[in-house]
Amino acid sequence: MADLFPPANGICRLLDAGAGIGSLAAAFLERWVSGGFGFQRVEVDAFEVDDSLHRQLAKTLGDYKNDALSIAIHGEDFIHAASDAVFNGWFSKTLPRYTHAILNPPYRKIGSNSAHRLALRRAGIETVNMYSAFVALAVAQAAPGGQIVAIIPRSFCNGPYYRPFREFVLERASIHHIHLFGSRSKAFKDDDVLQENIIIRLERNGQQGPVTITTSTDGSFSDLTTCEHPFERIVLPCDHERFVHVPATSEQSIIEQSKAIHYTLTDLGIKVSTGPVVDFRLKKYLRDMPRPGTVPLLYPGHFTGGTTKWPIEETRKPNAIELNTETEKWLYPNGFYCVVRRFSAKEEKRRVMASVVEPALFGSLPLLGFENHLNLFHENRRGLPEALARGMAAFLNTTAVDEHFRCFNGHTQVNATDLRLMKYPSRQILIQLGEWIMRQGVPSQGQVEAKVGALTA
Repeated sequence: MADLFPPANGICRLLDAGAGIGSLAAAFLERWVSGGFGFQRVEVDAFEVDDSLHRQLAKTLGDYKNDALSIAIHGEDFIHAASDAVFNGWFSKTLPRYTHAILNPPYRKIGSNSAHRLALRRAGIETVNMYSAFVALAVAQAAPGGQIVAIIPRSFCNGPYYRPFREFVLERASIHHIHLFGSRSKAFKDDDVLQENIIIRLERNGQQGPVTITTSTDGSFSDLTTCEHPFERIVLPCDHERFVHVPATSEQSIIEQSKAIHYTLTDLGIKVSTGPVVDFRLKKYLRDMPRPGTVPLLYPGHFTGGTTKWPIEETRKPNAIELNTETEKWLYPNGFYCVVRRFSAKEEKRRVMASVVEPALFGSLPLLGFENHLNLFHENRRGLPEALARGMAAFLNTTAVDEHFRCFNGHTQVNATDLRLMKYPSRQILIQLGEWIMRQGVPSQGQVEAKVGALTA
């Protein structure tokens, strides 16, 4: 992280917010004293709210003490201190305009009515997690040309909750470098990490140019690869959500290359929704096995190998839900649907896993329940034509979709919003694909990939 900063001289004002015992600031100072920077003077502001760490923090940074270095350790809450400085009220404490910031911020959600959320709002920052708040405040408090290097979860790259944060940062800073760790478990094996972490370098008021993307399997960086991409491939010009894509290779994905894959779900007349049955809210109506007066309740576990298995006797999940006036509004008519799991396991080979709901399995039962851990594709809350459902599932299960999806989704969730913002082949092509599958029976994955490639060439 210290090596990502470009060479610089003059006076350095360094921010380390969430400094811990000072490891990141120390790495920065080590580069300086070894000749990696030409600073005449360095002034360090280290924020650490946990005062039990201050003694070790002072010792770590004190090892670099010299006449050209000044160190200030702040025990106050960085969000409140920096938000007040940005807000610049009558009684606000001023902070320097930092030339450099190096951050490993805390990862915790921020309550919608918490003191942190209100302080950030006064500073013009709307975000849902501590890590994005720290980065936004570092950008806000940076001097023109100020460099920010941070190690943060990749979750900010997509999804509606982080859109205000993405807009805030992209309006004020340019992205110069992103490093992606290919394995969550290897890079962060001491932590229960459910999403990928990245290292990002930003420049306040910088001119946006190509973005360097580096990848490594783990923190040893022994298999480091480097690619450079035009910014238009990182943040698509037509994307109002401002998703940040992190391509793993210099080559465009099949989906990016194909002129046939450019349709939205609206174009196709299809909708995607999160399964509406939240089981703990309807617990009193759930039944282990089907019986008179119930209808099927489908969980991710009911879908294996792309098809439906129901009921499942040896499972901790219920197989049915009572049909009554309280539950009926959460149910869908029996029919063909394409469903996608919302969550994948750590290091799952495939992020997007789609299956087809087989209505014949449920006989004359008129309604189906879809549990909240599923996303389902439907036509105005009704099933899809069989060929369309099978074609959609086959397309979503291709390697091309999985690789493309991973470019902008770094966590284990597949949300309806993510699927809604993807591009698809035309309805006609999806139906053709589904009809071909119905004639083939059970084609191999390789045959499906080849057929999708031929239809979208």
